[in-house]
Amino acid sequence: MGFLCRQKKWHKVTESCRTLTAFNIFEADSNSVQTFGGSKINEYTNKPETITDLLMEKCPQNLSCVIRNIQKSPRIPGNIALIVQLLHNISTVPMTDVDETKMKSYSIMANHILNSKSISNWTFIPERNSSCVLLHSVNSFARKLFVNKHPIEIADIFIHTVGTILSRDNAGKNFTFSMRVNDTREVTGKVSISREELQEVPSPSRAVSIAFPTLGAILEASVLESITVNGLVLSVILPKELERISLIFEKISKSEDRRAQCAGWHSVESRWDHRVCQKIQENSQQVVCKCSPSKTFTSFSILMAPHVLQSPILIYITYIGLGVSICSLILCLSIEALVWGQVTKTEISYLRHVCIANIATTLLMADVWFIVASFLSGPTRHHSACVAATFFVHFSYLSVFFWMLAKALLILYGILIVFHTLPKSVLVAALFAVGYGCPLLIASITVAATEPGKGYLRPEACWLNWDMTKALLAFVVPALAIVVVNLVTVTLVIVKTRRAAIGSSMFQEVRAIVRISKNIAILTPLLGLTWGFGIATVLNDSSLAFHIIFSLLNAFQGFFILVFGTILDPKIRDALKDRINSAQWISRISENVSSDFSRHPTKGPS
Repeated sequence: MGFLCRQKKWHKVTESCRTLTAFNIFEADSNSVQTFGGSKINEYTNKPETITDLLMEKCPQNLSCVIRNIQKSPRIPGNIALIVQLLHNISTVPMTDVDETKMKSYSIMANHILNSKSISNWTFIPERNSSCVLLHSVNSFARKLFVNKHPIEIADIFIHTVGTILSRDNAGKNFTFSMRVNDTREVTGKVSISREELQEVPSPSRAVSIAFPTLGAILEASVLESITVNGLVLSVILPKELERISLIFEKISKSEDRRAQCAGWHSVESRWDHRVCQKIQENSQQVVCKCSPSKTFTSFSILMAPHVLQSPILIYITYIGLGVSICSLILCLSIEALVWGQVTKTEISYLRHVCIANIATTLLMADVWFIVASFLSGPTRHHSACVAATFFVHFSYLSVFFWMLAKALLILYGILIVFHTLPKSVLVAALFAVGYGCPLLIASITVAATEPGKGYLRPEACWLNWDMTKALLAFVVPALAIVVVNLVTVTLVIVKTRRAAIGSSMFQEVRAIVRISKNIAILTPLLGLTWGFGIATVLNDSSLAFHIIFSLLNAFQGFFILVFGTILDPKIRDALKDRINSAQWISRISENVSSDFSRHPTKGPS
């Protein structure tokens, strides 16, 4: 057993204790002796044999010689893991046809560890993917099931298998299951194949469907993913010509405020995927899904959607704000380019405008990539494109924050240290290293560490995963840390401004307060303090007011940068006036030259 100390208490995290071994899972055999590790050595051949090898020797016809001892064994984590491995090994043994007797024995073994009383013990199995292995093994073994003219039905409490023959002459085919998910509740599930869909199937064809009432909860417990399965898990083995089937799930939890999501189990990546299913209809009792079965997607169910605050107001604010933000940032960069030579004559002003220009550039990139990612999100998203979009959204928003940090560090450098102690080239290189180098490093490490295990993306959107890998922390932690540094910077600016006002008259104090207010008004959007409202949305997710404030402040951040960082800057306004005046003066000269030329067209230069 493995224990972990959390909050001064020991918590069990793993257990591999077992009572089943290669010796006692069968009837006693005088021709063999047990060896440590669960194998036996035949005394005549000295050949090591696994439990599966011995099973195929002792009772290959019906696989029944282990059933009695398995059914009597306690459902402790070690025994569950051993039975899962046994079922997996049996499913990989070359067999041309599995008859009904073998399938019954196999189902009895699986039924023992699928018992609702064993769900909590699955969490302690060291191999976290044991439940995924079980599902894949049962489906693989069922593919070999031989179905004759007569349908096959094998009904255990926690696994129910039905096999039949499909024909184009059928009016349609339905597999209906009603199974107990706990001591008090039964739910139903139905696989429906319409007559039109059967016309594409070669006649006759085999169809097998398996229902699991507890496997959804076991997958949730063992994979440790905060996704709740809210119906039976239905597996289907069908002819490849059947591209779409209908599935009807009764809800286990009939909560009115939690919507359902249809999903298929990705057997290679061991996760639920929404792309292969479409929700056709939903009410408080059941959900109708249309799904596309394949070798990768054999099992389907409905997931309880996480509680997400959805409001049309938030959607309008977000997209209108992004549109205004993008236009504002383009205008901001255009103004910076127009007056660059006039406002960057000193070293301090040059570095300040380098920060402002890069904050605007990275925020513009972030807004554009956010829109791209939102179009790629959804049930039909392309995985590789979604990964690329998420990487650039992550990198771009991190760059916004790190350039805001660079701006804050520049202010701190100017307040605390004599500014011209370092060459301008060194300071510029340091700013770019902070603004682009750090975000690139964090974003690259995040995708490299989580994408191989398919834990980079959220199931429902092109954004960083939270439930499986906590990849979102690679954005949240740096962002909140930078907000804290920027708060310290604002505090120092306020203290410095107040000191300048000490001992002055009431009028001067009022002017100092106005100056402090202007500093805060300029620094707040530029240094990302508005993102601090994100903490409120995390602490109180159900409050619409916090979400509206957060959406307003962040969606319109480009507009705030244009106003407070550019338009309200007196030097930029003066430079723009000079450019406008010089443009008018050049225009007047051009008009005068043109009028003189029109009056004296043949007059040469004097």
